[in-house]
Amino acid sequence: MRILVVCGAGASSTFVAQRVRHAAHARGRDLSAVAGTEQSLPIDLDAADVVLVGPHLEHVLDQITRAAGPRGTRVVLLPADVFGDIDGSRTLALVDAALTAEADAATENHPTPSEGTMP
Repeated sequence: MRILVVCGAGASSTFVAQRVRHAAHARGRDLSAVAGTEQSLPIDLDAADVVLVGPHLEHVLDQITRAAGPRGTRVVLLPADVFGDIDGSRTLALVDAALTAEADAATENHPTPSEGTMP
């Protein structure tokens, strides 16, 4: 899985990316997390499965979500206290929650035959 952490200039996103990468590796998960900037988004979106958006970019969240939509990239607004997540575990949990929510939505929209639908 590829995660892109976006902030204004790339400094704070570097810390968050490093922390979530360490949290994933500590759990034996194969995950890459890189930092990006608001200006690099059009290019960087193509290489991401999940985009974590810094809380100070909430004003452009809809714009980022629209750009990511056709690519199937999930977009998550990070909470204001994300920089206090020293070990990255809370941030990794946000990624997992976004992936679970998407999987649940896909299941609701496409029930399996065992759920009483005809193939």
